[in-house]
Amino acid sequence: MGDCCHKKHQPRDEKEIKQLTNRLHRMVGQLNGIENMLKENRYCGDILVQVAAVESALQEHLNTCVVEDVQNGNTEIMSEVMDLVKKLK
Repeated sequence: MGDCCHKKHQPRDEKEIKQLTNRLHRMVGQLNGIENMLKENRYCGDILVQVAAVESALQEHLNTCVVEDVQNGNTEIMSEVMDLVKKLK
């Protein structure tokens, strides 16, 4: 989104990369599931439950990254988060 060259202040370790990759794979699976549900003309409520699961995973990711940055003294991250939230709406 926008700048392609932003990098984390502190590199991720192997464990964190694995956890984030697993989370991303779950989100991709959920998104594929939503696409299939749409093709099957499934009930809107069922689809919304899956959309909420994807949003929850995204919030979890944001929470971990933002909290880490704030704890490391990067309070500017809050402005970035607000900009991202506006783009997601």
